[in-house]
Amino acid sequence: MPIPLDLLEKTCKEMIETILLTLDHATQGTIYRVGPMPDLQTVRVTSGLRVRANDDIQWGLTQASDYDWPGKSWEQYRDEPDRLLEAMSWCVEKQKSWTSDNPYDDQRSVRKQLSGEIEDFHHMEPVLVRKSDLYGDASDSMPYPLDRKGNPLWQDSEYVVVGVIKIHFQPHTIKKGDRSTKIIKRLSRTLGTELLSLNIRETVAEAQRQLVRQRLQTCNVLAHELRNTFIKLGFVFSAINAEISFLREQWEAEVDKALPAQEKRSAVFMRLNELVRHGLSKLNGNESMVCLSKELLREQNELAQLSLMPQSSEKWLHDKIHPKWHRLLAETEIWNGRAEEVRVLLDRAEKAIWFGADKNLAAKLDHIPEDLRHRWRRLAYDDFTTNKFIDLNEILQLLEHPDLHIPHKQQTRKVLTSLKVLVETIPELEEKANRIIGSLRNGVPLEADSESELENVA
Repeated sequence: MPIPLDLLEKTCKEMIETILLTLDHATQGTIYRVGPMPDLQTVRVTSGLRVRANDDIQWGLTQASDYDWPGKSWEQYRDEPDRLLEAMSWCVEKQKSWTSDNPYDDQRSVRKQLSGEIEDFHHMEPVLVRKSDLYGDASDSMPYPLDRKGNPLWQDSEYVVVGVIKIHFQPHTIKKGDRSTKIIKRLSRTLGTELLSLNIRETVAEAQRQLVRQRLQTCNVLAHELRNTFIKLGFVFSAINAEISFLREQWEAEVDKALPAQEKRSAVFMRLNELVRHGLSKLNGNESMVCLSKELLREQNELAQLSLMPQSSEKWLHDKIHPKWHRLLAETEIWNGRAEEVRVLLDRAEKAIWFGADKNLAAKLDHIPEDLRHRWRRLAYDDFTTNKFIDLNEILQLLEHPDLHIPHKQQTRKVLTSLKVLVETIPELEEKANRIIGSLRNGVPLEADSESELENVA
């Protein structure tokens, strides 16, 4: 019976206390737990000794017992031809009580059989519980323990043994079937009922704990899957920013066309690449510097060609380009004569990165209407996030401007319109999903409208 040990011990103590207070001639009580089938491990749960001076009960015994933890299994204490007979075996196998009202002639006294010493007067009563109450329909298929002849125990009985009560008495104060033994038998039934109740309560509690564990596991799995889904939906923002980068590329092309004298970053990086190639041919097998130079060439080419946000380009310049030039200048002498030119070019590259966002330069684009010029420059250098739906609407309005002449204008507008519908759905889906997960995790029922939301999310 799956009952927590502390709760089982408390219940057994209350039963021993009841017996000792009811029967004045009882001196000591012990309750043993029996089970589960088919091992029928018998373990002492607790013992109580009456203190005669004040009728208090002293709990726990100092002497060792064969039934102290881990106790004895059925095969270790059942009746066998070459084994000492134990009263415990009689109580468990026969489901009947054993009364030692004459310790001098107790056939099942282990002490008397071993050393000829008598034990005290005592009564042992099995604690019975109905099979159907404990195991339900599974009681017919349970693995029952076997007696010494190999026959299953209790198959013809309505009960199983879940415990044994042992009460010690003052000498010559009990008889088989007397009032004292009848009281113990009646109380053993009460204990059986209480243990069954505790078992049911613990079974229900464990079922509830299992349900909570399963619910939390389900929530975690669902949350994980939803996180993965929303991560995958993140491509929408990348797609929108890619379209915006196309607008930025076209804007910078207009600036270049209107202001041909303005230094372009492509020209700056072209010169930096020429300097790298010039020194690369003189490295004479210095593999680490050769690899560094080739990597620098690749990264400068990429930065020159990509239409990144100025902040991203500037970070790229400081995190990737500057450190590599610093190493080349510090670890070789090939570029010593070009060090100052490199530093100047890197400064000019940083300024060129921001030229398209310069309001003063934008004001010089007289061939573009002022309202279009202002919105185009501002939106081209904006990074789209979930909180910038208004900006996305402005971009769509920008694409409808009759004076905006860029390639694939209508196609870009259609793509952004479709992405806008999808991106506006994501926060709503996320909010509904979080509400559903919170409801599952906390065991709170969903509202009627939330149930329909669950179907929509599914």
